[in-house]
Amino acid sequence: MSNEGGGGRRGPLAHRVPDLAALELLLAVARLGSLGRAAREMGITQPAASGRIRSMERMLGVGLVERSPRGSRLTDAGVLVTDWARRIVEAAEAFDAGAQALRGQRDSRLRVAASMTIAEYLLPGWLVALRTRRPGTAVTLLAGNSAAVAERLRAGEADLGFVEGLAAPAGLDGAVVGGDRLVVVTAPAHPWARRRAPIGAAELAATPLILRERGSGTRQVLDAALAAYGGLAEPLLELASTTAAKAAAVSGAGPCVLSELAIGEELAARRLVEIPVADLDLHRALRAVWPTGHRPTGPARELLGLTRTP
Repeated sequence: MSNEGGGGRRGPLAHRVPDLAALELLLAVARLGSLGRAAREMGITQPAASGRIRSMERMLGVGLVERSPRGSRLTDAGVLVTDWARRIVEAAEAFDAGAQALRGQRDSRLRVAASMTIAEYLLPGWLVALRTRRPGTAVTLLAGNSAAVAERLRAGEADLGFVEGLAAPAGLDGAVVGGDRLVVVTAPAHPWARRRAPIGAAELAATPLILRERGSGTRQVLDAALAAYGGLAEPLLELASTTAAKAAAVSGAGPCVLSELAIGEELAARRLVEIPVADLDLHRALRAVWPTGHRPTGPARELLGLTRTP
């Protein structure tokens, strides 16, 4: 197909139209009547400004500026090109204002989804620190188990998530932001609390326990740790929050496995007793997670940074 008459395409516009920096320089020359003064306003040297004008003239195939000891003036073609340049720069300013408005809208809110332990014991401190840096950002916290957090992120209902477990859930990227340890605890009156030797992993697996629900990071780690010992026995109680599981253990209902983060006060007050378990590693990673390929930006990125601040 012929390109005669200008009706056909001749490659990308970027190869045929001067960039914004060159157009802004031309407008400055037209306004100030001097290439030197225009260069100073643009923050570049006069030789760099001259080179930029010459490159633009070569690209367009016409002379734009006539230079003399008395200053610089536009040619007839330069006057016409300056009028076009003004429209392009005004459109770019409108584009920039729109982009800033979009960033402002993005930065005005932050939706965080977090597993129960992190939501209760770590996030409050991080969010207080974020508020001192971004007082205008409204934060929504959605708490649930690790599986629910992953689902919210995949559905686009949260900007950043926090989970506990063995690995980042499918479809999500992540970064380790801390560590935790699961602890077997009972009320002081429980027979295990009077034992001098640790219990065995097989005995723990065979004992009905107060457990978090399936889908929680705590349950996932415990299931994996005890798989080699026949897996968990039928739960004594299966509860949907750390607070509920802890209350049941304190009441003497039975042994429970909880995050070390959640039981400091109860251990110090002897409302709960830690039960050592032989040959069982119950450490786990705490992760920030986000949809694969979508690294956090704006307030989500800042919150992620705060999780790594000592």
